[in-house]
Amino acid sequence: MESLIRLLHTGAHTLVVSNGETRTFDRRGVADLYALLKEEPGFLRGSAIADKVVGKAAAALMILGGVKTMHTDVISQPALDLLKDAEMEVAYDEKVPYVINRTRTGWCPMETRCKNCTTAEECLAEIEIFMNEKKQ
Repeated sequence: MESLIRLLHTGAHTLVVSNGETRTFDRRGVADLYALLKEEPGFLRGSAIADKVVGKAAAALMILGGVKTMHTDVISQPALDLLKDAEMEVAYDEKVPYVINRTRTGWCPMETRCKNCTTAEECLAEIEIFMNEKKQ
């Protein structure tokens, strides 16, 4: 895991996923995790992930993808609440009440969308609505 964390920071990536091979990702938010879940779910199953920020939406995608272990610099309390029953090793440097938006004026849009969801599947439905709206 240390090598993934180092790669995350030295390469200024947003996400590093390792499962037989190690891949780096650079898109904002949950875009890369969502794409992996939809297009290459086998790569997520059993993987190790290093991520910069994990909110409830990212946590849901990791649960649904069957991620084995995850380390993040920052995790939100809603993400931890969702992950408490997941069979995933979770490590983090800092816990925050919620993920903030890019302008630092409030909650991240995905954290807001998933706020009242109680399962990873409910979160996925909200994430899909958001991703489809972004396409338009």
